[in-house]
Parts: sequence; structure tokens; C-alpha cells
Amino acid sequence: MSARIIGVTDGMDELYDVVIVGAGPAGLAAAIEAARAGARVLTIDENPAPGGQIYRSITRNTPETLPFLGDDYWIGRSLANAFLESGIDYAPQATVWSLEPAGDEVGRYARIGVSLAGSARIIHARSVILATGAMERPMPVPGWTLPGVMTAGAAQIALKSAGIVPSGKVVLVGCGPLVFLLASQLLEAGAEILALLDTTDRHRYASALGFLPEFLLSPYLAKGLSLLGKIRRSVNVVSGVTEIRILGSRQAEAVAFRFRGGMGTFSADCVLLHQGVVPNINLASSAGCAIEWNERQRAFQPVSDGDGRTSRKGILIAGDGGGIGGAQHAEISGRIAALAAMRDLRMPAGDAAYLRDLRKQRRRFLRGRAFLDTLFMPSDEFRIPSDGRTIVCRCEEVTAGTLRNAIGLGVPGPNQLKTFVRCGMGPCQGRMCALTVSEMMARERGVSPAEIGTYRFRPPVKPVRLSELATLPASRDAVSAVVGPYMEDD
Repeated sequence: MSARIIGVTDGMDELYDVVIVGAGPAGLAAAIEAARAGARVLTIDENPAPGGQIYRSITRNTPETLPFLGDDYWIGRSLANAFLESGIDYAPQATVWSLEPAGDEVGRYARIGVSLAGSARIIHARSVILATGAMERPMPVPGWTLPGVMTAGAAQIALKSAGIVPSGKVVLVGCGPLVFLLASQLLEAGAEILALLDTTDRHRYASALGFLPEFLLSPYLAKGLSLLGKIRRSVNVVSGVTEIRILGSRQAEAVAFRFRGGMGTFSADCVLLHQGVVPNINLASSAGCAIEWNERQRAFQPVSDGDGRTSRKGILIAGDGGGIGGAQHAEISGRIAALAAMRDLRMPAGDAAYLRDLRKQRRRFLRGRAFLDTLFMPSDEFRIPSDGRTIVCRCEEVTAGTLRNAIGLGVPGPNQLKTFVRCGMGPCQGRMCALTVSEMMARERGVSPAEIGTYRFRPPVKPVRLSELATLPASRDAVSAVVGPYMEDD
């Protein structure tokens, strides 16, 4: 049975057994498992087709048209096809802007605010699986807001979505597997890569050694060595970079850098930045799920049990949104979360042997993760800007110096800091500055970010047009709250 594609909010049912937010590897796998168990499933995703960031446009692209995307990308084709044949309801190009867990005030079922095709709708779910994935860690360096500067992930989205290759001289800056993978893809696509400035902190090698034996047994070793060898043979890789400054008046023109061999400058038309990815926690946080600090990954993530259940009943997390593990791990965690949801709903959830096998696969795909997280942990300079003129909040143009001055006044935490300098109150609602703000405040106070916490996200977690909200059914009490009490007829 094919998936039912929903193009308008009226096409959604009032109640689903399971609503899945996100159609990346975790969301796709969760939907397949839940549908197989007989659940009524709705998957909501902002993209026009399934795949998420990892497998973006996988149902439309072909190896013949985009051969440079690599074998790991094409693995997603079978998963996306199985999803589209699973008989679920699928709402692409839709935005989830609120999530309220079931409770005394909300009622028996979770309530989800959705916008699609210009109108909004509140739907209900017996269980919700958040497969919101990861987002790139902010890299606030001088000049990072100039035109011509973008994240490596954004460049990869353009490559996968439309085969767009940056023109002119390209300089990649950062650390971790993705920056080398993107360099490989761009090379094969015909880009002119002038240099790759590797910001891996050489002091991290000693810390990572303890996790090396496990990494040697991981599925990432051979791929990683092959990729590194290819890039170092084809691209000017500068290692040990400790400082970056992007130069230009109206757009990026050059990258100045400091490394262990001295200082250097490369002219550049396009600069791609990357310092790893972190869980996208906004929706989970706004729903009241407990959030914890992951010291090794230097990021906040929802608290969850081994099967994906969060601290809020009926809300589960799967994939990189609950902790960075990669695409294959995300797929397995999506299946495990779906089975957990089925058990909680007292629906068929597979036998014990199947679950044991999934957990075994999950451990395999996490093997070596500690080595990667430790080795490629971004250095302090690229997480906590030292130059007071560097913009931290892009939406409100708040600089590091302004933030430090406000922190010095004794602001209790990031949420109170908003009222002082409006940092985190722009359209992105803190996505690009929350982590930097927490780490800056922790550094100034001499404590862990775990003690500082992060922004308290509230709905709507994504910008919503008033015209969309106006389409929501309005009760008598709701109208009265806005325009005043009704005048009773005489």
C-alpha cells in the first residue's frame, strides 16, 4: 500500500496512533516499523521529499546524474522507497511549530501544531516520535556573516537538492568527517578547492588514543582512511589551524589563518565552515522534555532511556536529535523507538529476538563514536569567540563583547540574558547562538554548561504567519480572549 501524500491540513486526520516529526533515516525507519505493527501513522517533514539531510532528494536523484554523492548516500534509496510503500500518511513541506504532551490541561492525547500550504491545524497523537535530526554547530569567527560564507552542510544541501556547485575559489574550514566528505564530493563535481584548513586540535590526539582500539573495530575506519588519503593527495590541506578570520568588505574575499607553522592567507570567493553537528533539541525542549549536557559531544540533548522514551509520557526521540550517532545508527534507533511506542500503546511490537538484534546493531554503529567525538571536539577558539567584535547572534547582530558585558552584570542564565540584549530572540529563535551563549556564560563563570543550561524554547518553535494561525478553529472562549466578551442578544 502506498503512502497517502497530504498537501493540505484538512487532509490530516484528527487523531493518529503515532505522529513522527522528521523524515530522515530515523523518521523513515520509525514510520515503517509503526505501520508494520498496524498503527495509524502520520509523518510530518519540512522537506518536499523523504530523506532528511543525509538522504536529501534521494527519491529524485540518480547515480547517473549526481555520481559524486558517493555510495553511502545511495543506501538511502531502499529506505525511502519502503517508507513510500508503507501505507502511512505523509505530509511533506509542513512545519511543526508546537508540541504539547498529554496531560490534565491538554487532555488524553498530545497536541501538535502544524502549518501546511498556508493554513494551520492542531492534530492529536497517542504517541509522538521526534526524529528532528542534527544541525550544524555554530562557528562564530570574525567575518562569518559575510556573503559568500556558509556552512558545509548548507553547501551539501545545495549539492544534493539541485546539483549546485560553488563557483570560484573555494576554501573549506573546520574539522570532522563531514568537511572531508564534502571536499571529496565537491572535487568530483568540478569545484575549485583552493585549500582545506583543518582546525582539528592537535592536543586532542592524546585524549582520543584511549578510544582508538574500539575505533579500529568500527565500520568507519576503512572509509575514513580512504577519504583522508584522497583529500590529502588532491587538496592543499593545512593542519593545526588555531585561528581564522574571514576578510572582505561586502563579501568574502580571503581567509587569514594562524597555524603551528605561522600565519597565512588564501583568497576565496566561497568559504565553507564546519565544526561538527549537534542535536536539534528545540521541539523537545518546548514540549518540556528534560535536557542534559553531553560533555563529550559538547552539546545539549534530550534525556532518554535506552529505547528513546523522554521524560514526557508519550514523547520519544530517535536519531541524531537524541545524540549524534550517524545515519545508520539513526535508522536503527528509529526502529527501536517505534517498537517502544508500540509496546506503550499495547500494539504488536515484534519479538524479543528482533529487538535484541536491533540493539546489537545500534552498539555496532556507535562503536568508534567516542574516538571521533574526542578527536574532533572543536577547540575553544572556534566555540567561544575571543574577539569581542565577532557577531554571535546573527539575527539581532549581538557581538561577543556585548554578551560578555551583560554576563558580567550577573545575569543568572541564558533566558534572562535575552531580556538584556535580545540575543536568541530573532527568527532563528536561538538555533545559531544558543550553544555559543551557554558556553560563553559557562566560561565566564568558571562552571560547566550543564550548570548554565540553555534557552527555554517555547512555541511556536518556528516562525508562523498570523494568516496561518487565523485559520485555526476558534472557540467562543478563544475569540472572547482576543476581541472581548460576546454581547448577548436582547
